[in-house]
Amino acid sequence: MTDDLSIEIKQRIEQKIPGSTVDVLNGGNRHYALKVVATEFKDLSQVKQHQLVYSAITDLMAGHDAPVHAIDRMELSSP
Repeated sequence: MTDDLSIEIKQRIEQKIPGSTVDVLNGGNRHYALKVVATEFKDLSQVKQHQLVYSAITDLMAGHDAPVHAIDRMELSSP
């Protein structure tokens, strides 16, 4: 399922992490799953990888009525 917010999430992450490949799955009820492949992850700890991805979408998750309620699964890897 693709929607405008899924596209926006994908674009924001790809802009924040140039050269990355991002897949966004809309799980419904403002829940999403992400798969991100980026060479930039190679020398980063798992925590730093997650922080980098979240930094691209933090404002979409802020506030009581945020468009993104949760990232249920985040699969991160380097090529």
